[in-house]
Amino acid sequence: MSGGDVDIARTAALFADPARVRVLAALADGRSLPASVLASEAGLSAQGTSAHLAKLREAGLIVAERSGRHRFYRLTGAHVGEVLETLARFSPVQPVTSLKAGTRLAALRFARTCYDHLAGRLGVAVMAALLDQGALAATDGIPTTQRREHDRLSAPLASHPYVLGPRAQEIFGGLGIDLDEVGRRRRPLLKFCLDWSEQRHHLAGALGAEVAEALHRRGWFERRKPGQRALRLTDRGVQALRDDLGVDLAA
Repeated sequence: MSGGDVDIARTAALFADPARVRVLAALADGRSLPASVLASEAGLSAQGTSAHLAKLREAGLIVAERSGRHRFYRLTGAHVGEVLETLARFSPVQPVTSLKAGTRLAALRFARTCYDHLAGRLGVAVMAALLDQGALAATDGIPTTQRREHDRLSAPLASHPYVLGPRAQEIFGGLGIDLDEVGRRRRPLLKFCLDWSEQRHHLAGALGAEVAEALHRRGWFERRKPGQRALRLTDRGVQALRDDLGVDLAA
């Protein structure tokens, strides 16, 4: 028998539980985490975490892999992280009721990972710098990362107006990135997201992931806490971003 209509409501219900959303958000940077870390991040008991993980696995949103005696969980792919970012773009902002919550929100908006690439002010600033330096080029006559008229807040960018620029080999090579090698991967080389907090474009796809990894290898940023997406620029990173890419985020 042929299939009927897709059951959107059933999948959407999985994102309607705040605890499950916190579990997915903890995995949104592409890493694999054990249930104990996820329980701490979501504020759940071990039993409650196990129940949520079972539902998410059944729905195909996460997968589990064993390493010795431990089981680690991760998202099934970047598309799940994109769903979270999409929902964030048109979801109301929760009121900040404590200094701790306000500090964490500010940290996420400043610099975070979106699955495996950079987002927030840092991600948007790096993207803008790549345009300014000629590593990327816009094909629609708008040489900025601003939101285009056809960009939808409720969906990932279906198309984008960017290509590799005339200085792509030089700029990305200076970061230790081999464009030819990255371009041979199955994943699209160039992909872009409309950043939910900045409402501007940031670099995603295989190249976005490689840029994030290159900056991390160089010690330009570090994670604020294990299991969280928020990033902290190091002193070396602040200086290197200014000197190498013309990005000034010291303020």
